[in-house]
Amino acid sequence: MQSQPACQGALSLAHSFEFEGQSVRYGAIGSGKPMVLIHGTPFSSQVWRRIAPVAARFRRVFYFDLLGYGMSEQRADQDVSLGVQNRVLAALLEHWQIDKPDVVAHDFGGATALRAALLDQCEYRSLLLIDPVAIAPWGSPFVRHVRAHEAAFAGVPAYIHEAMIHAYLQGAAHRTLAEDVLRIYASPWTGEPGQAAFYRQIAQMDQRYTDEVQPHYGKLRCPVSILWGDEDQWIPVDRGPELAAMIPGARFARVSGSGHLMQEDAPEAIVGELMHFLKLGSATPD
Repeated sequence: MQSQPACQGALSLAHSFEFEGQSVRYGAIGSGKPMVLIHGTPFSSQVWRRIAPVAARFRRVFYFDLLGYGMSEQRADQDVSLGVQNRVLAALLEHWQIDKPDVVAHDFGGATALRAALLDQCEYRSLLLIDPVAIAPWGSPFVRHVRAHEAAFAGVPAYIHEAMIHAYLQGAAHRTLAEDVLRIYASPWTGEPGQAAFYRQIAQMDQRYTDEVQPHYGKLRCPVSILWGDEDQWIPVDRGPELAAMIPGARFARVSGSGHLMQEDAPEAIVGELMHFLKLGSATPD
């Protein structure tokens, strides 16, 4: 099991949930109506460390590390694909005994939330998607290359792996990420188990998991808002209005000066959208 991140403002993941014999770590803060935050790849729930405390003034905020990510269990031959993450989310919602939460989801977290709604009949009060993986085609040249040569990458010397992962993480942001921020996101992927886990999750990236649900986005009935960084180098910003057109009544907004990792480039844009979209400013805790 990974150790608790040692960084200023890190979210605590003090709780553990067993999913099919594997440990999923999570935390919960605040009070009021439930909100669930879902991170993407190759990140962890620490992407919400600036967002969750603000939202917790108005909501009971739940966050977790996807299976195989962050502090959640990593093991050889583990299924960490999008095909399992929606089931993890559905199981957690049942474990938490929450019905129709507000959901905020980034990158692979977006695909996870969409799959859980459309395949597992999870219901949301609202859904805020941030640069989500949702529309084909997706997958960077690096991802495609790793998928074809997973074993070779998993066996590279640690110093080369760490250099590659730092470069990969920096490519998600428009602004230069500080060393401590890179350390937060890279640490779960270092060491022998972490390095293998990093290339395992890339090798299991498969477009069929979004192809399975993409034709059904029109069936979503909760209010949906979509934010997209206009400097996103991982998924082009024009996918945003394309996705919004598939979802009845969906809002869409470009965020200037933000790359794919909006939580680092423009956390204020996420908080601002939450305040407007959820009308948190006038809400009172239950």
